[in-house]
Amino acid sequence: MATLSVLYPTPPAGIDGPGGAAASRHLEPLTAVGAERRPAPPDRPWLMTNMIVSADGATAVGGLSGPLGGPADLAVFLALRCVSDAIIVGGQTVRAEQYRPPGTGSAEARAARTARGQVDRPLLAVVTASLELEPDLPLFSDPTYRPLVATVDAADAGRRRALAAVADVVIVGDDRVDMAELLAELGRRGHRVVLAEGGPSLNAQLITADLVDEWNLTIAPLLGAGQAKRAAQGADRSDAPAAMHLDRVWLADELLFCRWLRDEPGD
Repeated sequence: MATLSVLYPTPPAGIDGPGGAAASRHLEPLTAVGAERRPAPPDRPWLMTNMIVSADGATAVGGLSGPLGGPADLAVFLALRCVSDAIIVGGQTVRAEQYRPPGTGSAEARAARTARGQVDRPLLAVVTASLELEPDLPLFSDPTYRPLVATVDAADAGRRRALAAVADVVIVGDDRVDMAELLAELGRRGHRVVLAEGGPSLNAQLITADLVDEWNLTIAPLLGAGQAKRAAQGADRSDAPAAMHLDRVWLADELLFCRWLRDEPGD
């Protein structure tokens, strides 16, 4: 089982967690992530991201993110999924990473979801204006699990019909997926915490739409160089970058797990 060492914040002098000072500096991912506050805004779900990059900022090695991670990264990845009601991911990432339906997780994960009033598995929503998804992809292989596909009015009608046989297809935009409307739709379906798993283009859209409440970034002890994208790349809001503050940093397997939160007015 992965154990996270707490690097930041440092507890005030003289204050120990349960089990003493040493115990307070080491956490189990499922419990630690589940204990973090994620209050939904009044008009949409709370939106958090999760990405992994090399120490020099590469999001992939050989076109895939998997080689950057390890057991600890997988444990935090699953813990973030556990607290999520829905997961959004770009169509290109679904194809490249051969996404499958989310699992139900360990007995502890299932118990935690039940205690929070969540269903066994989060909804997975694929964002794709082109609808370049084949109905025989692994994501659509489980007849007991029906993903959501968010697309646009201009998408090919034939592709829409084909995917409607294996997923719920929703229109959220004319020729470009409206991320704010997608989140509002997920909110109307009762989802209060949404996890975005990328890729970089999807993250950039969320940032430019000012929708990111929580930015989770894992930094791997590798140098990738090459042409790999940044964690968010594409659309630009350099005229008014979103202000965030560092909430915590964990360490495990030489990976740094960083969490930034949106600055509130007056922070």
